[in-house]
Amino acid sequence: MEDKSSYNSPAYTTFKAQLKKLIGIDLNSYKDQIHRRTHELMSRWGAKTYDEYFTMIKSNDKKLREFLDHLTINVSEFFRNDSQWWKMRDILIPELIQKRGTKRLKLWSAGCATGEEPYSLAILSAVCGLDTMNPVLAVDVDQGAISIAQKANYRKAQLLNVPKEYLNKYFTTTDGGDTYNVIPDIKRRVSFKRMNMIEDSFGSNFDIILCRNVVIYFTAETKDKLYKKFFEALAPGGYFLVGSTEQIFGYQKIGFESAGPFLYTKKK
Repeated sequence: MEDKSSYNSPAYTTFKAQLKKLIGIDLNSYKDQIHRRTHELMSRWGAKTYDEYFTMIKSNDKKLREFLDHLTINVSEFFRNDSQWWKMRDILIPELIQKRGTKRLKLWSAGCATGEEPYSLAILSAVCGLDTMNPVLAVDVDQGAISIAQKANYRKAQLLNVPKEYLNKYFTTTDGGDTYNVIPDIKRRVSFKRMNMIEDSFGSNFDIILCRNVVIYFTAETKDKLYKKFFEALAPGGYFLVGSTEQIFGYQKIGFESAGPFLYTKKK
């Protein structure tokens, strides 16, 4: 059985405070799974103390990158759970265009990781003829992941759900076809920003917000706080989409209404 006594030790408390100051991530907001991952990596690196562990993270960019990759899920793919994307393309976005009377919709990928999700959303915005004046907002706490996303270069394994016509139209290839590059028009449709969603303020009047496979590692208290913030950020009649393994317990108390599996709306 796992020994969790170290999770509450003064040394670990100091380590968490140092880490929050360094990278802006508060481990106290996460469930035991993240603390277990933190200690797994500490053991793998052979760090004997938290001070030694923190020094490794602080003084070595590669170690910091490895720490963040181990701690969070930054591996994704385009059009993950593709049926939800086609519902957005065929039903939700056209419906919002009609209801709003404009093609300037506000779209947000919250927890964008290395960019597959916001670029998927940007492709749909192009397919649906949305105005480029409102680029997709893409935020993540990990600046390293955002830097990777801004390069917009991906491997074939990350594009398995992309329809062939989209692959031909919205990507170019290099490295003999091994690397797929998002075309400039789609890149311009995304605006990346570093954000700590737990602590930072949100915008308002978003028509569609995606936050998928992000909050599953947070405590129930932190989830509740975030869902309330997302509700306030959503425009009346807008849609909030969560991951295919997630559901919002007590969504009615927050003010959401169910609009289908893993999909919620804000009543007008």
